[in-house]
Amino acid sequence: MAKGTINVSVENIFPLIKKFLYSDHEIFLRELISNATDATLKLKHLTSIGESKVEYGTPQIEVKIDKDGKKLHIIDQGLGMTAEEVEKYINQVAFSGAEEFLDKYKDSAKDAGIIGHFGLGFYSAFMVADKVEIITKSHKDEPAAHWTCDGSPEFTLVEADKTERGTEIILHIAEDSTEFLEDSRISALLSKYNKFMPIPIKFGMKTETLPKPEDAKEEDPAPTQEVDNIINNPNPAWTKQPTELEDDDYKNFYRELYPMQFEEPLFNIHLNVDYPFNLTGILYFPKMTNDLNIQKDKIQLYQNQVFVTDNVEGIVPEFLTMLRGVIDSPDIPLNVSRSYLQADGAVKKISSYITRKVADKLKSLFNNNREDFEAKWDDIKIVIEYGMLSEEKFFEKADAFALYPTVDGKYYTYQELYDKIKANQTDKDDKLVILYASNKDEQHSYIEAAKGKGYEVLLLDSPIVSHLMQKLETTKENISFARVDADHIDNLIKKDDTTISKLSEEEKTALDALLKEVISSEKFMVQLEAMDSNANPFMITQPEFMRRMKEMQATGGGGMFGMSNMPEMYNLVVNTNHELVGEILNTKTKKKQERLINQSLDLARLSQGLLKGEELTNFIKRSYEILK
Repeated sequence: MAKGTINVSVENIFPLIKKFLYSDHEIFLRELISNATDATLKLKHLTSIGESKVEYGTPQIEVKIDKDGKKLHIIDQGLGMTAEEVEKYINQVAFSGAEEFLDKYKDSAKDAGIIGHFGLGFYSAFMVADKVEIITKSHKDEPAAHWTCDGSPEFTLVEADKTERGTEIILHIAEDSTEFLEDSRISALLSKYNKFMPIPIKFGMKTETLPKPEDAKEEDPAPTQEVDNIINNPNPAWTKQPTELEDDDYKNFYRELYPMQFEEPLFNIHLNVDYPFNLTGILYFPKMTNDLNIQKDKIQLYQNQVFVTDNVEGIVPEFLTMLRGVIDSPDIPLNVSRSYLQADGAVKKISSYITRKVADKLKSLFNNNREDFEAKWDDIKIVIEYGMLSEEKFFEKADAFALYPTVDGKYYTYQELYDKIKANQTDKDDKLVILYASNKDEQHSYIEAAKGKGYEVLLLDSPIVSHLMQKLETTKENISFARVDADHIDNLIKKDDTTISKLSEEEKTALDALLKEVISSEKFMVQLEAMDSNANPFMITQPEFMRRMKEMQATGGGGMFGMSNMPEMYNLVVNTNHELVGEILNTKTKKKQERLINQSLDLARLSQGLLKGEELTNFIKRSYEILK
């Protein structure tokens, strides 16, 4: 029997481990199963190169709960340890066995999938246990060893009678951690962290239905048998080559990742690179909503099939955090808790690779089946627009597939749109004005007026479109965007430059004075314009710059322009050629003039959604009186 003191470089390390080493105590199970997986994969490698003479077989890892004894067992059939190795690897805290193994076999073991890097993983057991035992038998022909420690620096190490190769860790669960003796808790943790570990993990038994015997009667129940309950999938889709997988394989894996998600993904992107870094994974484009926050934290980050986190910011470009799927890379640096990512050169390269890969996939989808891509545009546009805003390289690539839909359901790339507007513009030297609507129903009359004069009107309705238009205007040459109800509308719906007002200068002066007397100058700037007589008599527009700045402020970009308290200011465009405007001017009684002006103004406000509350009530009441 050996007794001694664990060689630690920090006094009283166990309380530090229990309190500070890991952010979540539940991580202990992931760490211990990772160690068991390492031990199994090491044995597989050694047998494959002839350095171990044992038969590898079909090993598995078993997790058992002894509720009465308040113990949790983690058992593997890996390469095990000799007493000397226990002294070396367990009693010297922070000496990483995996690191030494990889260094020794660095040429042949680079693809062995060894997980551990930190040496402290085993000691996470003391976060939930007040005593830990290790019973281990090496693959070498040496006696088994039994190590015991009660959470103090003292340990005992004796010979054990274990005859089967591998290691059993026994955790005597502390009183404050008895939750880890519940089947449901352990099952949930195994599903969360170890669902795709590369070695089968057994937890309990399950009942399996067998085929009925040929002579069985119809009413006879089918026979059953108890079999090992393997809770993980050791060969998930992302570990395979894209050529090995069909569309159904990708869809089935999506259901495996998100069993409560009933909608099918739109398409997937398979990541597979081994230089200058190692990274595999599958990303899925789900159907998107306009709520950017609700989409996040759906991508799962793994390291050699061990779940690390679902917060992938820093690894995946921010605009792609709205996607779903898996990324697995041994080259992503993690701190000792494997919970927080550290930005470095490798991570930046990975982020750039993912951006490029997604852009290439989108371009391929667009080129191969444009009709299908257009049909999915509304479900993916928020990701693409966000990417164009936040990633310069993605912005450049997006010219090939980003679409600009019209209110009539046509789709243009930027170049197609530019060429069409350029061809239709009379004055080729003027800046091109691209008209758009953000709501087909609310802006219907303005859309119809613009379409009536041959203008193409885009439908741009995502919450970040104001930011995107700002970027396009500063990046592309000689263009500007204007909403159909912006303050340029009077120019659009004139017949031509020779449109002549039906009112004399004296009548216009009188009309201007009358309107300004009735209409509040704090809310509306009155403009008299000679337009097509079929156009509405009163139309409300808003300065494009002011409206866009307010929209950008609402989505996080307006404050920088000093627009945080911009007033609601609108233009009231009055069509001097409309019959009603002439009637207002010629009506003899002041009361009727005011009623016609207020009614016309309220109709214009109603069309813009600006009439609410008491003002809406008064408008309805006044309308009924007019009908009487």
